[in-house]
Amino acid sequence: MEPAIEATGLTKSYGEVRVLAGVDLRVPRGSVFSLLGPNGAGKTTTVRILTTLTTPDAGAARVAGHDIVRERALVRRSISLTGQSTAVDELQTGAENLRMFGRLCRLSGRAAAARANELLERFDLVEAGGRKVSTYSGGMRRRLDLAASLIVAPAVIFLDEPTTGLDPRSRAEMWTVITELTRSGVTIFLTTQYLEEADKLADRIALVDGGRIVAEGTSAQLKQRVSGHRLDLTLADPVAFDAMTSYLGERALLPDQSRLTLSVSTDGSAGHVRALLDELDPARRAVSRFTVHSATLDEVFLAMTGNATTKETAGV
Repeated sequence: MEPAIEATGLTKSYGEVRVLAGVDLRVPRGSVFSLLGPNGAGKTTTVRILTTLTTPDAGAARVAGHDIVRERALVRRSISLTGQSTAVDELQTGAENLRMFGRLCRLSGRAAAARANELLERFDLVEAGGRKVSTYSGGMRRRLDLAASLIVAPAVIFLDEPTTGLDPRSRAEMWTVITELTRSGVTIFLTTQYLEEADKLADRIALVDGGRIVAEGTSAQLKQRVSGHRLDLTLADPVAFDAMTSYLGERALLPDQSRLTLSVSTDGSAGHVRALLDELDPARRAVSRFTVHSATLDEVFLAMTGNATTKETAGV
């Protein structure tokens, strides 16, 4: 099956600043793909190219089966874009906004009204539908903005940092909405600053740094590249710490004498953890506490980004 998004060698420069330096992407249909990276790494520029708002300097891409340069109109009919700022009219009610977007999408007045009612119900905005958007909370505005992007069912939805500025409850509500969208078979391309968001929602994640994809895979695969599991030990006293450090040698990870802590690699299974504790502390007096630590997406981000040599411009 042809992927929903496929890009090869995308490059883009603004003056002397190279923002993208050869980006390759492949996003299967019906999946959630998340693009992560530091500010200025090229996330928003990638979205702008794939949504036909910007033309690449070189490279090629197809979205929903259409070439982004030669078939721009067909791409635009197949996608929706929810940007970092809401695009709704605060002087109109929620229902009026949706009806207006319906008419702009060439629906009849009756069809636009019916679609608006469907979306108000789907996004839990029925009670607020008759109020001006200026009275909405941030979370309600984002839900209305996303509802407007679904007036005509798209094949691919681009969500560029959709939960920026939302409180934890509103963010969780948006996660629920996004999850429900994927169940309907829509492909979602997500950029976000919240690593927990990508960890929870994305089927695959790509890290971009200095205009290049530096790593790609599932969340679990990326975490495995940084570290599998660690057994974190807190020793009972300085004598026990020195003895354990000496015994482990190069196996000792992250030793901290001031805190009497160190770590050792493990596969994370209960059997291996028990075996390590029996090996390292057979008398059960040297180790006062232990925890099993799995790598987080934050650790992946810090380990794999921030090393770009290209000077970037923030916000591109």
